[in-house]
Amino acid sequence: QVQLVESGGGLVQAGGSLRLSCAASGSTFSINAMGWYRQAPGKQRELVATISSSTNYADSVKGRFTISRDNAKNTAYLQMNSLKPEDTAVYYCKAVVRIGRDDYVYWGQGTQVTVSS
Repeated sequence: QVQLVESGGGLVQAGGSLRLSCAASGSTFSINAMGWYRQAPGKQRELVATISSSTNYADSVKGRFTISRDNAKNTAYLQMNSLKPEDTAVYYCKAVVRIGRDDYVYWGQGTQVTVSS
């Protein structure tokens, strides 16, 4: 089992920055990959960025957001720069645990990011 707790969300003006944190606890040694997803009102949850042996970004955030992971602290981060109103959403942290051939997915509770114009 893995527990995820996000923090760092808030209200920021367009052009500003925020850093989200996702602290993992439990069987953290088994985490294969972590990622950030977001869901805006009335929209489906979408991928923002993932990190495992490499990183992957949605086209909409490339060049503005950076995902990183501190294994010693069992924490993943999302540095968000040049924020736009369309980045407003609840941001969720995801962890994937691979045991044998099976993947187990865990989600955090989400943190609200609001970007004002």
